[in-house]
Amino acid sequence: MSTALKTFDNQSKIPRLPIPTLENLAQKYLDSCKPLLSEEEFATTEQAVREFVQPGGLGETLQNRLKDYDKTQKNSWLEDIWLNKAYLEWREPSLINVNWWCQFRDHPLHPADLLRKPAPKGVITAFQVERTAGLISNMLNFKTLLDKQKLPPEYIKETPLDMNQYKSQFGACRIPGSPADTVHTEYPAIARHIIVLMQDQVYKVEVIREDGSRAPLQEIERVLFAVGRDCLSTEPEAAVGLLTAGHRDNCADAFARLRELSPENVANMEVIKTALFAVCLDDYAANKNIDISHHHIFHGFNARNRWFDKTLQLVVGNSARAGVNGEHSPADAVIPGKIFDFILANEPAQDPHGSVASPPLPDPVKLKWTVDETITASIEKAGETAVALIRDTESCLHQTDVYGSRYMKEVAQCSPDAYVQLALQLAFYRTEKNKVPFAVYESASTRMFLHGRTETGRSMSSESWAFVKSFDDDNVLYDDKRLLFQKAIKSQSTYMREASIGKGIDRHMLGLRSMIKSEEEGRSATMFNDKAFGASMNFRLSTSNMSPGKYFYGGFGPVVPDGYGINYAIDRDHLKFSISSKKSSEATSSFEFRNNLKRTLGDMMILFPKRSEVWGPGWQARHKQELTEARWLKTMKSFSDDYVAKRAKLVGKYANVAKQDKQ
Repeated sequence: MSTALKTFDNQSKIPRLPIPTLENLAQKYLDSCKPLLSEEEFATTEQAVREFVQPGGLGETLQNRLKDYDKTQKNSWLEDIWLNKAYLEWREPSLINVNWWCQFRDHPLHPADLLRKPAPKGVITAFQVERTAGLISNMLNFKTLLDKQKLPPEYIKETPLDMNQYKSQFGACRIPGSPADTVHTEYPAIARHIIVLMQDQVYKVEVIREDGSRAPLQEIERVLFAVGRDCLSTEPEAAVGLLTAGHRDNCADAFARLRELSPENVANMEVIKTALFAVCLDDYAANKNIDISHHHIFHGFNARNRWFDKTLQLVVGNSARAGVNGEHSPADAVIPGKIFDFILANEPAQDPHGSVASPPLPDPVKLKWTVDETITASIEKAGETAVALIRDTESCLHQTDVYGSRYMKEVAQCSPDAYVQLALQLAFYRTEKNKVPFAVYESASTRMFLHGRTETGRSMSSESWAFVKSFDDDNVLYDDKRLLFQKAIKSQSTYMREASIGKGIDRHMLGLRSMIKSEEEGRSATMFNDKAFGASMNFRLSTSNMSPGKYFYGGFGPVVPDGYGINYAIDRDHLKFSISSKKSSEATSSFEFRNNLKRTLGDMMILFPKRSEVWGPGWQARHKQELTEARWLKTMKSFSDDYVAKRAKLVGKYANVAKQDKQ
């Protein structure tokens, strides 16, 4: 009998998220504001904070209300507040502003010609369908592990992590509403279908039989080809999915009108809401250059053929380059990242265990919409909004194998995450014309608490600002620069550790603000009305770590008009970055930032011993050999996987022949 822990066995052991103290808030808040303010401004802010947190003050009143509110919540005082304030009440488009993206590595057996010379627009390709079927099947394999609780619980060292976000991956969808949206999640998701989009048409595609049995890859390929044939031969329906790319109020009004127009529209929305996930089969391919091809996953160039409210939507172009566009409200990107690691590590996909060829899966069903002039106008308006947003977004990628986490740990002798944070701040400083301090956001996980999600890591500190300012100053000695580097590393690492154990300040401030009951109390909240409050939350550098990023690039849009959205992944000997910004801002340029980041990553090496002094003579040859062996291992695995797949098909084929001969 197995004694392995089930996926959710640790949930009862995980503590609730604590409410930090007002003293913790005051100290950390003032420390984070200090590099952003003049001495006079800081004195004003300090007075406003002290007044707010003083015994008997408004801060204490709000703190007590938050504690009382916590007692009424099943899992966490923050859970509903964060979901509503950070996501569901947001009225601007989810596209770029909220949704994240991941571009997958190319398939291990990807035909090179398909990338060099993609098929023409207007067709789907055999390998595109083959890869899509494999991705769908692997997604279902992961769902099976999750439903049977065979996914191992996760830990940080000995501390168990909350696994709740895995429950909101399949069958999940954001639902437009007014004044706020809602989000539909269920576990286990009981639907047997997905939705497949092609040329703005939406199809219900059953991928699990009524008896729960799984179909082989070839059968999934058959229904995907059936979608393509039907889409190319039937009259198109209205591009209703485009509504999800526009302003949320426009989307909510249009969906309400669609429900009024026909019961079939209502049924269609239920099909989409409960679908396990979405698949976008695009009849075009992006440029092979990943600086361009990731736009295919990010926004599709024009937001067509998408349903941006589905929590997970696979996107596959006719070159078979693929990725996922994800809606952020039910979960943070690290969780689906684990799913992608699984499905990509298992490419080429194999027929699922126990799959049977018959009976065949039902034919795809095209969703037909009843629309009127109001809906048509709303779709057009959403398209215009989306295109304007896309045209104003600039993004690019950077990958380097100059060094990775091994170098940072063994040579620089520091936290790899802290190292990258300082590199990003220095690159920003070199890009910024005014050379003024700037607020930095880094996502810190709070999954060691029940239903924990994230906290803000305020990575700009007095220590990091001192390091950034000194680096290009020839009057500062290298020994002093190294000392400033070490102090900055310690400051960042300490803040991130404190944020992860429930001692951050940004979610606490959100909770306190949510307890304000009147306009008079709002006016009396000196800390939140002070100039520094907005300045400290104007995160011009918004960052997220999705290490190791072995199988994909990730990214998101900037959170402020004059800032950058940067996702990064730190592998053993590689670094990956995605950089986004607004073209309309004269203060930002993603490509200039990338150039400065490249230079910065190289320049920072001067602070540390030569690698030969740490790793010994001949280290380059040894590392090169390690990389060569890793590539050979990867190649041999692909050959092995290909052999196993072909062997399984041949065994099945000849078994059927032998059976027929006996008959």
